[in-house]
Amino acid sequence: MGLEAVLFDFGGVLIDSPFDAFAAYERRHGLRPGFLRSLNATDPDANSWARLERAEIGFDEFCEAFEAEAEAAGGVLDARELFATLVGNPRPSMVEALRRCRTAYRTGLLTNNFLTPLGGTRFDDIVDLFDVVVESARAGIRKPDPDFYRLACDELGIEPNQAVFLDDLGVNLKPARELGMHTIKVVDPEAAIAELESLLGIALRADAP
Repeated sequence: MGLEAVLFDFGGVLIDSPFDAFAAYERRHGLRPGFLRSLNATDPDANSWARLERAEIGFDEFCEAFEAEAEAAGGVLDARELFATLVGNPRPSMVEALRRCRTAYRTGLLTNNFLTPLGGTRFDDIVDLFDVVVESARAGIRKPDPDFYRLACDELGIEPNQAVFLDDLGVNLKPARELGMHTIKVVDPEAAIAELESLLGIALRADAP
């Protein structure tokens, strides 16, 4: 089957990675580099961050649990202060690529997020570019659960092998690839756009002829 849809992660693809905010927080508070990422990688399906992304706990309960997890791992943090830094800025070239994808393909946003919905934020203009938006906090499942990707495909009316998916985390790309999706890991946004152009056969940059 030919490609019918392009699926995007949000943070780390269309906007700055939250890991940049993690690193800045660690520097400010004397936490070892990578502490927050390692915290979230511990018991990744059942820790407080995962439960918040599935809307299984409220924010106050999350903050208490997350701070306790940090203390058990040898660090001290303020969860509310950390979350206040998770704002990010759009990546104009990736947003332009998304706009151009829409001229020939259906588009889907697959994001692990929190109880505060993407709507009503400064990113409304980006979210509105998608035909389908799948949010973990609304779906009750999250990447890398294969059902999360199946849900997106069902809403788009496609088979997994008719989609290409862009994410900055290999752990999220692996199940998509196993389902039959084409995958692109976003490390350097410009390189990812070039790879997507090659796969789709259309120009995705503003300076393209």
